[in-house]
Amino acid sequence: MAELTPLDSTTLPAGIRARFVEDINGLRMHVLEAGFAPRGRPCVLLLHGFPELAYSWRKIMLPLAEAGFHAVAPDQRGYGRTSGWSADFDGDLHPFSILNAVRDALGLVSALGHRSVAAVVGHDFGASVAAWCALVRPDVFRSVALMSAPYAGPPALPFDTEAPPAAAAGPDIHAALAKLDRPRKHYQWYYSTRPANADMWHCPQGVHAFMRGYYHYKSADWEGNRPHPLRSWTAEELAKMPTYYIMDLDRNMAETVVPVMPSAAQIAACRWLPDSELAVYAGEYKRNGFQGGLNWYRSRTSGLSDSELQLFSGRTIDAPSMFVAGKSDWGTYQRPGNFERMQGAACTHMLGCHLIDGAGHWVQQEQPEQVSKLLLEFLRWQG
Repeated sequence: MAELTPLDSTTLPAGIRARFVEDINGLRMHVLEAGFAPRGRPCVLLLHGFPELAYSWRKIMLPLAEAGFHAVAPDQRGYGRTSGWSADFDGDLHPFSILNAVRDALGLVSALGHRSVAAVVGHDFGASVAAWCALVRPDVFRSVALMSAPYAGPPALPFDTEAPPAAAAGPDIHAALAKLDRPRKHYQWYYSTRPANADMWHCPQGVHAFMRGYYHYKSADWEGNRPHPLRSWTAEELAKMPTYYIMDLDRNMAETVVPVMPSAAQIAACRWLPDSELAVYAGEYKRNGFQGGLNWYRSRTSGLSDSELQLFSGRTIDAPSMFVAGKSDWGTYQRPGNFERMQGAACTHMLGCHLIDGAGHWVQQEQPEQVSKLLLEFLRWQG
């Protein structure tokens, strides 16, 4: 197989370049950059989520560069043109642990010649990586902006449990979801199953159409996205969310998006993600499949890293922080209480939580001007 080349410049806005950075924690990392000259500009590191790419930041990078920053967006481990990772379902999941993702980010920053970054910005699963960057290396990641996925803090250590005996555990959430009158399942645990990759990669409608449906369903373009806080982590409450989060038990994700597929007229009217830009995503996922990204979910749902993460139990993010999401994004509320815990306990120096009109889950793509404005205000406030 011929070695991959960087993303073609014709697919990128003028002023953004694509290249590889070698030997980053075992990876050959594909990155997009803007504001790379002159050297010495303060760095902003941009971390994408699932099913996304460094390309997801294309609308944010130039405003950052124009404001004097070196904007850097990698294809994270498991994605796009970054290589050095395995998509083997039966392979080692440890490389996909959250702290190894922090090591990836730290290695990239160092390789680019930065002792620290002005901000680490993460969206979706990238928000979890960004939060842990700020938690464990605040000397390097001096501020953090989280998008679409609230951070509630490290897993707790059992406290004051020597006596009396702990109460019996409650019912299993997955069994409870499956027993609902309309049987359901949680998407993260579905994403952790062996068939999930092939369900999407080899779906009847094809990767491009699947991704169109998936992106549409989680955006503000789908009128059914009217999120609100949920009272508890119970099957009845979780089932209030759309089926891209709490799926029908008998449907895979490719089947889930079919009933909400936008019409040809809606696709033609989609300004934030025209078909030519969606084709960039589809091309990368057609080549790689989805398993690299799904391995992050598997690492989380397996509890593989919980004991390691408990080393940080009780530790807070004390660097300046900000949260941004679309008003039509259920991601803010998908873990009941996390949005509140982020603001009240997990982040001690939060400068703002912003829910943006006209955006769903893909906030930095759906409303890039507003997101860029908020990011630049956040960076300027810090001086």
